[in-house]
Amino acid sequence: MLSGGAAMSGDDDGKWLDAHYDPLAGLRTFTSCVALADLSGDGDARLVAADLGGGHRPAVKLKVYQGTALSGESVLLDLPCGLVTFFMDLHEPRVPAVAVASGSCVYVYKNLRPYFKFTLPGLGVDESEQDAWREAREGRIDPPALKELLESLRNKSDAPLSARSLRFLSTDAENLEDFVRLHGQQPVKRQTVITCISTLKKSTADEDGVSCLLIGTESAHLYVLDPEAFIILAKMSLPAPPTAMDVTGQFDVEFRITAACRDGNIYVLRRDSERAKYRVELTSHPVGLLRVGKNVVVGTADRNLQAFTQKLWKVTLPAAIRTMAPMELPARGLQAVLVALANCEVHLYRDKNLLSTVKTPAAVSAVRFGRYGREDGTLVMSTEGGGLMVKILKRTAEFRERDGAPGPPAAQSVRLDVPKKTKLYVDQTLREREHGAAMHRAFRMDLARLRLAAARAYARALESSLAPVSSGPGRSLKINAAVRGLGPSFELTLGLQNTAACRPLLDLAVSFLYDPASYRVRDPLLKIPMLLPGPVYPLRTLVECVGDVSDVIKVFVLAGRRSAPLLTAHINMPAGEGAR
Repeated sequence: MLSGGAAMSGDDDGKWLDAHYDPLAGLRTFTSCVALADLSGDGDARLVAADLGGGHRPAVKLKVYQGTALSGESVLLDLPCGLVTFFMDLHEPRVPAVAVASGSCVYVYKNLRPYFKFTLPGLGVDESEQDAWREAREGRIDPPALKELLESLRNKSDAPLSARSLRFLSTDAENLEDFVRLHGQQPVKRQTVITCISTLKKSTADEDGVSCLLIGTESAHLYVLDPEAFIILAKMSLPAPPTAMDVTGQFDVEFRITAACRDGNIYVLRRDSERAKYRVELTSHPVGLLRVGKNVVVGTADRNLQAFTQKLWKVTLPAAIRTMAPMELPARGLQAVLVALANCEVHLYRDKNLLSTVKTPAAVSAVRFGRYGREDGTLVMSTEGGGLMVKILKRTAEFRERDGAPGPPAAQSVRLDVPKKTKLYVDQTLREREHGAAMHRAFRMDLARLRLAAARAYARALESSLAPVSSGPGRSLKINAAVRGLGPSFELTLGLQNTAACRPLLDLAVSFLYDPASYRVRDPLLKIPMLLPGPVYPLRTLVECVGDVSDVIKVFVLAGRRSAPLLTAHINMPAGEGAR
């Protein structure tokens, strides 16, 4: 069915077959204006797209492609903003209808022929604006005065002006009178326009079940239309105009609408709720929104692809996002996201893992995956220059996850096997809740007692000069001692350090106090040179044990003519021959 063309695109992993490429197809459209559906009921799916026109072909058309050829087209009256296919009834044969949102109207085509036109209800017009146009129509004010009055209303009134008043304000001064003469006799109306369109299953979740139309408008409203009578079944409000929507559930049972709005937030609405119940704030404006399984995947303008609901992850892309589309293969159990980038690449992501990359000759503006013709795994793309590209997924293709995104490893997203809460844990939790204040007071009391005991011990050490650290005024010393030898002769090594910031110490000496019946020290008094801040200065002397009883040798650090030592240390010496 599909024929190979001048295939100028390729993929880096060999999973796709180039079925067709026509760079001169002249199809300029977006993903929201493209659908794949069996419009004839013969099992041969077709491509239906709303062509925006451009260049030497300014006409806006609804085009239908069968295979690689254009099988039909219809002229549209205004630029489209969305296109969906849906089943209106249960009549046989089961053929879907096509709904095109354009301006303030929805055009429904059945069997590729115009079937129905639905126009959005008008909005309320400010009474002051109506009075101003009535006075101009009756000749009580001239066109310049009318312009001044409308400008003051635009700056002060909460309700926006109608399209006629806005056009009048943008008209040149010499054409104001002609504008009033041409449009002044008509009633003032304010009409909104459609920003996005989607479908909502009515009562069953079957693939060919009857669906309602869901319409988002510039006035920040959502309308649910009956598929047969095309009357408004429900009306909901949003804080800002929606730009993309995703719908799950059935209208008669329970449904959930996820809408990405122009204020940079995502809102969630449920059945019987006229206003949004939940809000998700984004770091940048959304450029695409779709649901994959139980996760809502959003692409933002700051080159990020992130998911919400069950799994929270975020991937930074190498280029800006042009468009997004879902990719589902039920036979393989694959649910993924197609992301078209500005660097002429289309990435396929499952969660945050990159599965495949398709390179294109130009940036892609529209992408759809599904059944085209009689091939289930077909990727249809439209480039910004108007080219049409068709690729077919190989039946032998295998998608292996390769996590090339920076950040935490994939194992971090695995849920921990948290043990169940025991009775002891529950009892302790209840006790902490009931007696939290008393437990905190007891903790503070014990901490205060510990601090008091430490302060008292430190004070006693300072009073008895037994601390190995001295921090007197102008002097800061630290000493440590080591005894080496097996006996009866030992080497006593002292390490003396000036811990001051930048002040050296002068005129110091070290003296030893010991029992002459037990020990004999070779140098009982050691002169110390100038101590610079930082280094540890070693002092060595020999000690000979002459008794059988171990005793303590006291070490005093003296300064000048001071009677009290700066520092005192006690060294426990061994006694007897062979002592360690």
